[in-house]
Formats: sequence, structure tokens, C-alpha cells
Amino acid sequence: MSINNQLSSTYSQASSPQKSEKIVGNRKKYRRYNWIFLLSAFLPIVGVGVFNIIVDPYDVFNTPNFLGINHSKPRKDNSDRLFKANDIIRIKPITILIGSSRTKQGLDPNHPALENEQTAYNLSLNGLNIYELRRYIEHALANQKELDFIILGLDFFMFNTFLENQPSFSENRLEKRHISLADFINVTFSSDALLASKETIIDSQKNPLDNIGYGENGFMPYKNPDPEKTEWRFKNSINVYYGFHAKYQLPTQLTELKKIVDLSQENKIKLILFISPSHVTQWEAIRATGEWSTFEKWKRKVVEITPVFDFSGYNSITSEPIYNEMENYTDNSHYTPKVGNLILNRVLNYKQEDVPDDFGILINSENIESHLAKIRQDREIWAKNNPDEAELVKEIKQKYDAELAEKAN
Repeated sequence: MSINNQLSSTYSQASSPQKSEKIVGNRKKYRRYNWIFLLSAFLPIVGVGVFNIIVDPYDVFNTPNFLGINHSKPRKDNSDRLFKANDIIRIKPITILIGSSRTKQGLDPNHPALENEQTAYNLSLNGLNIYELRRYIEHALANQKELDFIILGLDFFMFNTFLENQPSFSENRLEKRHISLADFINVTFSSDALLASKETIIDSQKNPLDNIGYGENGFMPYKNPDPEKTEWRFKNSINVYYGFHAKYQLPTQLTELKKIVDLSQENKIKLILFISPSHVTQWEAIRATGEWSTFEKWKRKVVEITPVFDFSGYNSITSEPIYNEMENYTDNSHYTPKVGNLILNRVLNYKQEDVPDDFGILINSENIESHLAKIRQDREIWAKNNPDEAELVKEIKQKYDAELAEKAN
């Protein structure tokens, strides 16, 4: 072997361990850097998730409510399709009260007549259509095979074919026995959930103790309405109706309602239906849109499928004059729990002596025409005795139409 080859071999033997040690050292540095990078990215995300679960701004995780931290949740009401779907999975009620926000704000699952029908839950949702209503009943049944009793509040607007599913509605969360992955990620790690948590903390520091446990059984009455804004709430609510339902089309067949009735019969579920008792100005708003005959046609179609208690019309409860200290209504659409108790008294045959005779008439295919005729007569008497309220609804409609025409031009 040449001297050069010997030197080269000797040098390689000497330098190889040094290179190996250097490579191993570099790998350790890179691995350590990668872990630091991953942890620096991962830990804040985990922290946000833990924070949102603890605050629980949508009331999805049933986290305890702490005074001044998370007892008041301003995002909860408008997230009812989310948190109520998960409540059903957790609570598995055997009785549900379901309908629109009118039923949501008015019917208490802890009514004395439901003492032997517990656990009861108010599954009502804001602004839902009849399809959404059916799907949530199916969700309740999927999680509670012993579902025994349904009290269902019907509203004319639910059956408007122009009323689509609300954006917050998701098929993916229904008929599941656990929170969906999409919902879990959204309420745990999203920036919107983080903002909602911050709003919850701020609101909890402002609002009183009576918000603790609000809506824990799905019952969410209107909280502390300002009596000085009663007339404004009525006008605004009438405008909302015109905005969403001035254009109305009734389906040829009420197939979704028929599916609900059939589902109840197939599963031996007791089903009681009632038509909500909104204020008389709500019925005047329907009249102002030219849909009164459609409203009557809808009732005829309902009783072809099933008998129903009708609390609508111009009766002693719905005709309460508009003034600051109203007992029956918070606006022209939503009735108070006081009225809700009268509804439950009537449909559950409880303390009937407390319910006015003209409030809640059981209608069917045999008495529907006489019932509708009676409402028309009652309306004429009411309009004659209350010209200011009748004129108020007309004026709001005229102003609404004028603004609509102006925008079109």
C-alpha cells in the first residue's frame, strides 16, 4: 500500500466517528426543533379548545355554570338547533314539547300536569319549518325508543313552501347518539366559538343570577322585556312577519304533518297538537297580506289529518290590548308562560276552571266550518271595538309596501 493510501485510510478512520457524531447531533437538533414547532402550534389550539369547553358558550357540553364567568350565554338562544340536538342525546326525554319560538318561550316542561310524564323537554326551535320539526322528532325517537308523549305547537308560517330550512339546520347532527365531528370542531376550536366564549364572560359579568341554568330543559321564555318598548316590539314583529311571509304558498298536501301523525301512531306515542295563540294583530297581519282564506284552508287541511286544539282567533286571551304592562304577550307573535300554562291546562285537562271558555277549541272535520265562521264573527266585533289596533297593522303594511317599492325602483 502506498504512503498516500495509508494516510488516507488512517484519516478516514479517524474522521468517520466525528462525522457520525455530527450527523447524529444534527438529527437530534432537527427532531428537537420539530417538536418545539409542533408544540408551539398545538398547545395554543388545545388551550383554545379547553377554554371553549369550560366556558361552553353554546351550552353543548353541559359544563357547570359559574356566576360571573359563564352563567349568561348570549349565543345560546340562536344556537338552539345545535345545543338541543345534543341535549336530546344526553337527556333522552320521554316527553317532548315542540314547535316554533312561540312554543319555546311559552311551554314549561315542568308544568304540574306533566309530573308523571318526566323527563320532559322543550325541543322547540326558532323559525323552523314543518320538515325541520319532523326531523327533530325523529332525532328524539332515535335516542329514546321509549318516547311516550309529544305536545306539538303548529303555526301557519311553518307550512309556507317558501320557508326553507334555516342555515343552522344540519342533517349531520340528527339521529346520532353523539355530537357530530363537524359540530365538535366548530364549537371547540373555531374562532367564532372563541369570540362566543369572550362574549359569554363579558355578558356573565353584567347580567343577574337568574340566567343560571336558563334553558336547561329547553324552555326559554323571553327574559326581562322592557315594558317601555312594548309597542316597538309589536311593530317590529309585524314587520318581521311581512318580511318573511308576505309571500306565501300552501303545499297541496300537508305530507310532513301526516308523517308526524303516522310516526306517532306506529310508535304508540301520544300526540296532542295545538295551533298557537298569537296576538290578534298577528291574525290581522295575515289578513293584510291577503292570505286569510289560505289560513282557513290550512286549518281545514290540518283537521283532515288529525284533530287539533285551536287557540288562535279573537278570544279573551289573544285580544289583550297593547300597553306597557302586558301579561299575555311580549310581542304580537310570542305569548308568555302564563298563557302557556293555560294551553297546557286545556290540552292536558288540568284545572279547566282556570282556562277561559273561549280559549282552546278542539276542532275536527265535523266542526271546522262553524268554528271558522265564529272566528270571522269575533273578528268583526273586535275590529269595531279596537279600530286603532286594526289600523296600526294596516299602516305598517302600507309603509312596508312603500319601502319595498322604493327599493325596487
